[in-house]
Amino acid sequence: MKTYRIVVLPGDGIGPEIVEAAVAVLDKIQELAGDFRLSYDVHQAGANYYLKNGKNMSAETFEAIRQSDATIKGPVGLPEVRLPDGTEAGSLGGVLRNGFDLYANVRPIKLFPKVPTPLKDKSPESIDYIIIRENTEGLYASRGRGLITEQAATDTLLLTRKGCERICRFAFDTALRKTKGAPEDGRRRVTLVEKSNVLRSFYFFRQVFAEVAKETPEVEIETLYVDAAAAALITKPQHFHVIVTENMFGDILSDLGGATIGGLGMCPSANVGEERAYFEPIHGSALDIAGKNVANPLSQIRAAGMMLEYLGRQKDAALLEKAIWQALEKERFSISPAGQVEKGAMVVAAALKEELERCYEVRK
Repeated sequence: MKTYRIVVLPGDGIGPEIVEAAVAVLDKIQELAGDFRLSYDVHQAGANYYLKNGKNMSAETFEAIRQSDATIKGPVGLPEVRLPDGTEAGSLGGVLRNGFDLYANVRPIKLFPKVPTPLKDKSPESIDYIIIRENTEGLYASRGRGLITEQAATDTLLLTRKGCERICRFAFDTALRKTKGAPEDGRRRVTLVEKSNVLRSFYFFRQVFAEVAKETPEVEIETLYVDAAAAALITKPQHFHVIVTENMFGDILSDLGGATIGGLGMCPSANVGEERAYFEPIHGSALDIAGKNVANPLSQIRAAGMMLEYLGRQKDAALLEKAIWQALEKERFSISPAGQVEKGAMVVAAALKEELERCYEVRK
């Protein structure tokens, strides 16, 4: 029986409750599959850890992640816990993404049945695309390096040829692997989102994108300015298949996309490099609802599914997505317009475990 070493970072705010739900679902999948095991190694990191220790992660935790097969991370950060430069102290993105060169941030945007969306005319099948966000460069490369005086402040946007080439290749590979094309027309399409009409750095990105695209002629390409893309994700989300973009643009657009599919509680993500990866929701720690038993754990549970796929358990990941679809379609639990779940995360986990039993039984 194959055993995978998994580091678990419960995080802050709602993190521990939604991570608990995700682990419960993973345990059920292990039981039903019967041919693999997840060995969990739980570590504390984030804002609460910073308050106690003066840093957001220990060297031991960092090394445990290095030695693991994958990491599940809950949301971290507390708004009031800040570094001397004013930025949040609990964030782990710079530590993990740059520390392990996890250059690709993968954010699926998918509408499930019976989930409220402000786009009233959209069916579940009409929103199903992936945002590939470059994770180590862009404007966020200035994290902790910006210059500030009493009269001015500056942060530098950095794009390198290596960074642009590898994230573009990752996007094209994703388009080829994704089972279906764009909902609108079934075509495999990669859309570069940039701002080359204003900034030279994005014209550079656009040129590299065009060069890399020649390696995958079977995938259609297009480019959109970020302002036009923001509008199009509302007016015609069915057009998109895979979107590739700079770090900050991807951060913003994925939240916009999340708002169209029931809130950020529906949105998982993967942070992937050449040798390791970690999996988390795209949202923050939601301190305002922590402990109130209303947090939607599907972002964390779907992130766990992405981890299974990364580990080579594609069939198990697909069955989890099917179980989520069926549970929502049958209204085993419901997502409120505010993106919350009545009675909380473990109610969702219980419903999914029952649906998973049905899914695995059918597969047999």
